[in-house]
Amino acid sequence: QGEIVQDSGDIIDLLESRHPTPVVDPVAPVQKLVSLLFDAFGSEYLLPAAMHYRWSYREQQEAFLRAEFGRAIVANKTRDERRDTAAKVMAFFNGFLPNLGVFPETIPAIESAYLDLMEALDEHFQWHPYLLGGRPSRGDFGMMAPLFAHLGRDPVPAGIMKAKAPNLFRWTERMNSTPISDGEYPGYAETYAADDAIPETLEAVMCVAFADWLPGLIADADCFNAWAADKEEGAIVSRTGDRQVHPNVGKVEFDWRGVTYRRGSQPHMLWMLAAAQAHYAGMNVEAKARADTVLGRTGGSDIVRLKLDRRMKRQSNILVLSD
Repeated sequence: QGEIVQDSGDIIDLLESRHPTPVVDPVAPVQKLVSLLFDAFGSEYLLPAAMHYRWSYREQQEAFLRAEFGRAIVANKTRDERRDTAAKVMAFFNGFLPNLGVFPETIPAIESAYLDLMEALDEHFQWHPYLLGGRPSRGDFGMMAPLFAHLGRDPVPAGIMKAKAPNLFRWTERMNSTPISDGEYPGYAETYAADDAIPETLEAVMCVAFADWLPGLIADADCFNAWAADKEEGAIVSRTGDRQVHPNVGKVEFDWRGVTYRRGSQPHMLWMLAAAQAHYAGMNVEAKARADTVLGRTGGSDIVRLKLDRRMKRQSNILVLSD
């Protein structure tokens, strides 16, 4: 019909409004909150790890990367022409690492955090086909963004995932398969866990994820609040005022896993987190009490209560201040 919708979250919202079944997100309130948190965590927090494993190991996977970038940007060319064209585009993306905080002194911490997360996810997928049970959720799709597109396909990180977290790698294959059921889980129904429960193994993943996520979120929120304090409604969320899909509004610095982590701020991550925070704020008393119990056990309480002084919205595919 000629409509163009950008951003996978907006695409999910549009399709869900038009095709309410089958669902791609739980209705149960605590599960929906967890799904939204993993959507933001996967889509945004894991970006530095994804880019590190792609570009820091570029020499070992150059042919693959050139072939994949070339496949996406040019057709009807020879193999050499396509690879040469890809190399020029790759140089642009390769330059993202400093803004993401990927430096020689932070790489060991980035890799250690990723290995810890993989270990927890591998244990979870030993018992459950998806994050919240027997069917994928928005959280699964958010996690797929880096865990498949970069970390599950590029030769170096894919090899690491296969060797250290084969159940996680199998999840990336399952997520790309049309059938939801998997014979590895006989009798597992295509439903989310009963009674709005969060699987115990997923809580273990949340403990790892939230502990590593929180320090950067606090720094991002402080940076955003300072930047937004004197801005008018409708201002483009960008330090330079230019349109940016993944903008920053300044530099942040925080202690993380024994290193000082310096990177550009990530307001897009805060915007995605705000969806989870809004859902949490709208819960009834009983559901919020159950959510608080889960968040208390997993270290997520401060995340849902992180305060932003201004709100953001997507307008013409970029973030602007909404009030």
